[in-house]
Amino acid sequence: MKKLSLAFCCCFVSFLSFGQAVKSTLSIIPEPVKTVTKPGQFILPKNITIQAKLNKDVMPVTNYLRKKLTTATGAMVTIKGNSFAPATIKLLLTAKTDTTLGKEGYKLWVSGKGVVISANEPAGLFYGVQTLMQLLPKEIESAEVHHMRWTIPHVEITDYPRFAWRGLMLDVSRHFFTKEEVKQYIDQMVRYKFNLLHMHLTDDEGWRIEIKSLPRLTTVGAYNVKKVGEFGTFSKPTPDEPRTYGGFYTQDDIKELVKYGKEHFLNIMPEVDVPGHSLAAVVAYPELSCTPGAENYQVRSGEHMMDFSKEGIKALVDNTLNPASEKTYAFLDKVMGEIAQLFPFDYIHLGGDECAKNFWEQSADVKALMAKENLKNMEEVQSYFEKRLETIVESKGKKFMGWDEIIEGGLGPKAAVMSWRGIQGGITASRLGHEVVMSPTTFAYLDYMQSDRVMEPHVYATLRLNKSYQFEPVPDSADAKLILGGQANLWTEQVFNFRQVEYMTWPRGMAISESVWSPKAKKDWNNFYPKVEKQFARLNEAEIKYAPAMYDPDFKATMNGDKMNVELTTEIPNLDIYYSFDNSYPDRFYPKYMSALEVPEDATQLRVITYRGKEPVGRMITMPIAELKRRIGRSGQ
Repeated sequence: MKKLSLAFCCCFVSFLSFGQAVKSTLSIIPEPVKTVTKPGQFILPKNITIQAKLNKDVMPVTNYLRKKLTTATGAMVTIKGNSFAPATIKLLLTAKTDTTLGKEGYKLWVSGKGVVISANEPAGLFYGVQTLMQLLPKEIESAEVHHMRWTIPHVEITDYPRFAWRGLMLDVSRHFFTKEEVKQYIDQMVRYKFNLLHMHLTDDEGWRIEIKSLPRLTTVGAYNVKKVGEFGTFSKPTPDEPRTYGGFYTQDDIKELVKYGKEHFLNIMPEVDVPGHSLAAVVAYPELSCTPGAENYQVRSGEHMMDFSKEGIKALVDNTLNPASEKTYAFLDKVMGEIAQLFPFDYIHLGGDECAKNFWEQSADVKALMAKENLKNMEEVQSYFEKRLETIVESKGKKFMGWDEIIEGGLGPKAAVMSWRGIQGGITASRLGHEVVMSPTTFAYLDYMQSDRVMEPHVYATLRLNKSYQFEPVPDSADAKLILGGQANLWTEQVFNFRQVEYMTWPRGMAISESVWSPKAKKDWNNFYPKVEKQFARLNEAEIKYAPAMYDPDFKATMNGDKMNVELTTEIPNLDIYYSFDNSYPDRFYPKYMSALEVPEDATQLRVITYRGKEPVGRMITMPIAELKRRIGRSGQ
């Protein structure tokens, strides 16, 4: 009777109504290094006390934790600095450095007495708090108060990152995203222990950062004509169409974002993409071009401008900086000088990718430079440019990084390489003694379609969640000690708003997070995808958009004589697929897919939907038969 009374009192003290019991299976992303679950669960009391060392380095952690707990639980949360006082949650910095944990690792204990998180540094405490959030019920992610029973399973976790560089790149040039949206992106990144936001700040479609000594970069270069549809196929804007679409970050905005990142233990790396992808800069300052008539150019709005082929890249207008002009290097010196003062992070990314050289080939200035410097080809011309730029960057106290094209023609002495065209660039650079960040298209390009192309904005490739999860930042033949880590990249040509940014990032960003944080041996697809499903429920509470593409089947069409067959496969097991050929919308009472389907002679479309038991989990997909014919090289659409 006493035990029953005690249990009743505990529930009463918690002030919260009964809810569903916490399941014993944990769903933490990224997977911790070591987890030991124990029987029982801790119930948060009505009045929560956080005990921590009250200094400026730890305060961001306590403030973050208090805000999360207060917002979702409605509890009174008090922060105390007295290490001897009883507390619901204790955040402890180790008196003696635990070499296993490093700078960002932590240990977390949950018992009947409460929660203890210990770490060598505040960053570790912060990541321990992120894990604690995933141990709490999903409603902790809500912006509304939930009067419920808040429980945390008894557990012991030891965790630390595999890599120091754990990044996501957000392209804010193709489409501009506001300062508040960038903050939201940071909020989402740190849930999964990312610690670097790479901001692609300049491109042909807009220059997004204020450079006070070069005001036209933003008064002119930050705006184009608003177009919607399929980027790259837009009609050319007429001279009278208003150029009001876009925007830029003031230097005060950048300082605010950097500060916000620091409070969330995240660095921001700027990218200024040169010498190609520089049309916005050329429009603002035409003297930067080696091509006559550049003063008539306009910032690109998404019209066709670049031709990509096996023979190389050709630009229809000259979107490059003149590598032979001292004006170019004076310009870059001003830009780098101001950017270096705004971003504390060690590296500045200078692009270097997809530089179309067809206008350089026609330039008398470039030909004269080649003769003067004994440069044999256009790759060496770009290498000359990159090495001079590296000197400028280093003169500002920063390290130079570029995409893997900067290897061609010869790397500068200290240049770091971000390998995007597969993994070979990273292998080559590391074996030459250069630092490398891996971000290969094969696994880490978040702008790629994540379901069938009939469901997605069209780009030139597909990247399914299970393929992203196969990302391994250290190839066997690379020099592992020079691999700083990895990141995923979200280019935004086809991403017009922030909700689509979220949709393209999650859950593939979760797969990347586990690749750069968790031990290689702990990665397991069959363990990962059920965790993703649990995260979907949390994202729903947080009202963050995500792609349910892992429930969508793949379609494979083949011909058997004059009959078309369609095979359907899913990324994850134990799903039922229901289908129709009669233009109606199938549910679980329709035929279930069991083996390859023979397409009826006059059918025009195949509709499918996936279920788990009685519940639909996938989207209704309409696949035109003409599209299937096109894929197998037959006539149609």
